[in-house]
Amino acid sequence: MTDDENLDPTEAEARAVESRAEAFIGVREARRSEVAEDYVELIAELIHENGEARPVDIATRMGVTAPTVAKTLGRLARDGLITRAKYRSVFLTEEGRALAKECRHRHEIVLRFLLSLGLDPETAERDAEGIEHHVSERTLALFAAFSQRS
Repeated sequence: MTDDENLDPTEAEARAVESRAEAFIGVREARRSEVAEDYVELIAELIHENGEARPVDIATRMGVTAPTVAKTLGRLARDGLITRAKYRSVFLTEEGRALAKECRHRHEIVLRFLLSLGLDPETAERDAEGIEHHVSERTLALFAAFSQRS
């Protein structure tokens, strides 16, 4: 018998409500970090491909305006994830590089998992981009284990 089965109905309901609230808090926190994660991952890709990440290239790849990129880059700089000078390329700090590497790793695990389920590469890539930000470490480990078996 589990602990929840020993609770009276009112306590069990309160615990369920609390658990649901924790889940919503987790989703909101993931959404807040999602933009930063997408940006540092893209900046790392651009630096790898071109030797630099220019704000204009970031805007083009993200499908957003230059002012949106400027505002987001300002936040990333304040958070210590990037360095930049006005009208210059953007570079990742050590912390930014570590976050980009972690995001790329999560993305690859989710992508491999979706492909192992038989999803076509285009859909798998698009879906992995969203899922990678919202999946727990425990679920990510199961995704990795499953796709290694396939």
